[in-house]
Parts: sequence; structure tokens; C-alpha cells
Amino acid sequence: MSSSPLPFLYQKCYINGEWVDAKSKKTFEVLNPANDKVLGVVPDCSVEDTHVAIQSAFDSFQSWKKTSAMERNKILRKWYELMVKNKSELASLLTAEMGKPLKEAEGEIVYGAGFLEWFAEEGRRVYGDIIPSPNQTRRVLALKQPVGVCALITPWNFPSAMITRKAAAALAVGCTVVIKPAEDTPYSALALAKLAEEAGVPKGVFNVVTCARSGAAAVGQALCSSPLISKLSFTGSSAVGKILLRQCADTVKRVSMELGGNAPLIVFESADIAAAIQGAMASKFRASGQTCVCANRIFVQASIYDKFVDEMAKAIDQSLKIGDGSLPDTTQGPLINRAAVAKVEGMVQDALACGAKVVRGGRRLEGNFFQPTLVTGVTPNMRIAKEEIFGNVAGIIKFENEQDVVQLANATRVGLAGYFYSRDYSQIWRVAEQLEVGMVGVNEGVISSVEAPFGGVKESGIGREGSRYGIDEYLTIKYVCMGGV
Repeated sequence: MSSSPLPFLYQKCYINGEWVDAKSKKTFEVLNPANDKVLGVVPDCSVEDTHVAIQSAFDSFQSWKKTSAMERNKILRKWYELMVKNKSELASLLTAEMGKPLKEAEGEIVYGAGFLEWFAEEGRRVYGDIIPSPNQTRRVLALKQPVGVCALITPWNFPSAMITRKAAAALAVGCTVVIKPAEDTPYSALALAKLAEEAGVPKGVFNVVTCARSGAAAVGQALCSSPLISKLSFTGSSAVGKILLRQCADTVKRVSMELGGNAPLIVFESADIAAAIQGAMASKFRASGQTCVCANRIFVQASIYDKFVDEMAKAIDQSLKIGDGSLPDTTQGPLINRAAVAKVEGMVQDALACGAKVVRGGRRLEGNFFQPTLVTGVTPNMRIAKEEIFGNVAGIIKFENEQDVVQLANATRVGLAGYFYSRDYSQIWRVAEQLEVGMVGVNEGVISSVEAPFGGVKESGIGREGSRYGIDEYLTIKYVCMGGV
């Protein structure tokens, strides 16, 4: 199916258990962001192709929902085992299409596989309730049942794990899915489809529809407006999430939204500075800063500000190396495309124009690369403090006291993740409770795990993914009243 040396590079869509072209025969190219070379092509599916996938998922739902939790468990566990077995190959593919360093890509594959293992087991623990009845001749029951066909729209920055985090929960309880992966990174989704096929996922239960950027809005609207789809799960920007929410309103769909963030990372004067530097580096520069939970605004208390900046500059010099993600010593791969580079460059220029100072980096390099950048003298009115950067730029903001910094941290319409470093236990409780975010890292810079609920507040989303709570997003509760007992 592919002449590429990369394994698992499939250049057809996966609909109803078959590898197919778009009905129009149109395709679009997928590029390696490290060198802009063409990896291959995939089908540019239309609304018509999307409706075929939706109908396939709807038809398959009628039988898949009747399978036992144990049957689904065995299939998901087999899928998990196949992901782990093929970890290196899947990671190489992910690095080629997304650009993140190979070590990080392998970490994502393990992380993504973990959702298959986790929800395989959680699917066996979907319990209903027998409720004490107010009437002696009645019995009252609450049953949990799969919500139906689910549309999953996933991002390019975690092209494997964001699919398994959604699809594993959906399939575990008896739902079927239609996935539209990001146009920059479709191959990881198609590789998952191949492994799902090998694991025994029945035809029509797991469908992947690829389309070019020019057709994404129409395909997305088709998924949102179809009466056969009962739920939409989306990971992406807040702006696009709001559009999809409006489109889902006409059919009153269940929705899960994991949207943009503007994560604060606060370093108090009581913090372990070395630990705070380590956490800030991991949070800010992972995936070249292209994660929704990256430390976007780094607040440092005035008394330790200069020391923190000096130590972070040294850490950037000593630990970050720019290059092709496939090279073993690379820690900073490319940004995803030229538009991303232009956005980051514009933010740095805006900060300089407003009085900030570049301590390290600050320049775009050849292709899609941008220097890891440290900016001091940042104020809340600058773009790098107001907007989600999605790049390897760390802006440092000075603050005086706890009350002020909590107010600054919360002065945004989004609230996905937040971090802070302190060794004052009273302060830890106060700040953790006051930050207006869905997830808080206390003396930790990387907090995601399969077992923990992932999601935000305010305009950062609706619902939770992962953990024991994530499976409820794909279930509906049915009340049954049995009379004449």
C-alpha cells in the first residue's frame, strides 16, 4: 500500500474495515516539517465520503453495542499489545510527520497505548444502580449504555495519543467512532487503524477520514450536523471549538472539548530553584513548546527573579539542541509549519517592541525551526502573555506577592493547566485551590497520566478525558421503573 521505507505509512482512508480512496480520487501531500520533503499522500475526502463513514459506524453500532464488556476488553488489550510491540516503528512515523524528537515520540506511543489498556479494564467496571423505591410494588434501576456513534476530531501535536484517549473510552463501552485527524499528521491515525484491524476491531467500528485543510471545515460540519452521530469529542483551539459547539447545537449532541490554554507557571521565593528550573524546562520546551499544557506565562517572584533567569539561560544552553527529530541527540524539533514559525516570530517581535529583552534565542532559522528563546521583562499586555504561544519561547514575568500573582494567573478566559513551585505548605493549599484551571501541577512540570482526569475550565473545554471519569463521557444513563413487583 506504500512504497515508503517508513513502516505503517498507509496512503488510503479506513472506512467500514476497508482501505479506500476518496470517491473523487483527490489526494493531498503530507510533509516532514523537519525538511519539508513529501512523506506521501492521503485521500482528500469530501462530505460524501464522510457520510459513508458515518453510516458505516452507525450500522456497526447496532451489533458492537451488544458485545460484552469482556469481549471488548480482549480486543482493546490486543490492540494495546500491538502498539507496544510496534513502538519504535510507530514513533518513527510520528516523528516524520509531526517533527517531535524520537524519544518524545516513543513516550507518546507508550502513553497512547496506556489508554487502550486502561479503558479495556474500565469498560468492565461500568456499573449501574438499583435505587430504593418509594413504592413497594416498584423497582427502580439506572442503566449505563453507550451514547452511540462518536465523531472524534484530533490535533497534530499528539497525533497518536489523542486518538487512543478518546477512541479507547468510546469502544470500551460499545460506541463506534469516525475520526478526522489533523491534516498535518494523518499517518499516525491510519497506523492505529491498521493495528485496530489486526487486533480484531470489527468493520465499521473504527473509521478514519482524512481531508486537506481546504476541506476541513466542510467535513467538520458534516460530522456535527449528522443526526446519526450522538457525540463529538474535539481537541484543538478554543476558536474552532466554539464553531463546532454551535454546529452541534441543532442536533443537540453530547460534546467533549479539550481546548486551548495559557498556562501559568509560578515560582515563589520559597521554591527549590533547581527543581523549578527543571520543571519549567520540561513544561515549556517539550515538543518544542507545542502542547496545550505548556507553561505559557512564567511568573517569578522579584526576590529570586534574576537568579532564576540566569539559571534558566544556562539550562537552555546546556540541554537544548535543535535538529531533525529523528537524530538521537535532538531535543528541539521543528515547529509544525511556516505559519507556526511566523506566529512565534511575531510574538517575540511584539514583546521587543513593548520593552522586553531577549536573553537567549529569538530568531527563526531555516525551514520550520525557531531558536529556543528566553524573554525577560515580559508584561501581561504583551502577546506572549495574552495568547497561547505554541512554540519554544519562554516569557518571564516578575511579581511581588502571592495575591498579585494569583490575580494575574487567573486574568484570562482560558483555564486548562497551571503550575507552581513552593515549599510553603499553607501557600500550596491556598494557591492550588485558587488557580482557575482544570489541572494543577505543584512542584511538577509534567502532569499528564492515563490515570488522571484531563480537562479544563472556562473557555478551555467541557468534560474530562482519561481516568475513571473519562469513560462517563461516552455513556448515557437510562432510568428503568419496573412495576407490578
